[in-house]
Amino acid sequence: MAAGRSRPHRVSLPPAAGLLRPATPGPAGEIGRQASGRAAHSGKISVYLSARELAGLERARLALRACGVTVDRGRLARKAMAVLLADLPLKGGAGLVARRPGSAAGPDPAGRP
Repeated sequence: MAAGRSRPHRVSLPPAAGLLRPATPGPAGEIGRQASGRAAHSGKISVYLSARELAGLERARLALRACGVTVDRGRLARKAMAVLLADLPLKGGAGLVARRPGSAAGPDPAGRP
């Protein structure tokens, strides 16, 4: 080694089993914490929201939390997408996903009047 250089420190990590929690609800082993129940997803998309839409999503998440339902924004978005996609074959162009924002067909899900 050249003068003045020190050898990089190797970090000692616990085994992978100690870092990862199970993906099913229930005891997570010795640490006594509840597992989150989150599942891995094979695909990923990025969604860009306006400040109002993001605030609406957060209001919905907090409203559910006030009812005792803990949900993250990703799960809420996936569930909303599943509902919209299930509605599409039933109603086609008259379905929820085909409506323009601000149409007279009901309240805007993002909380806009």
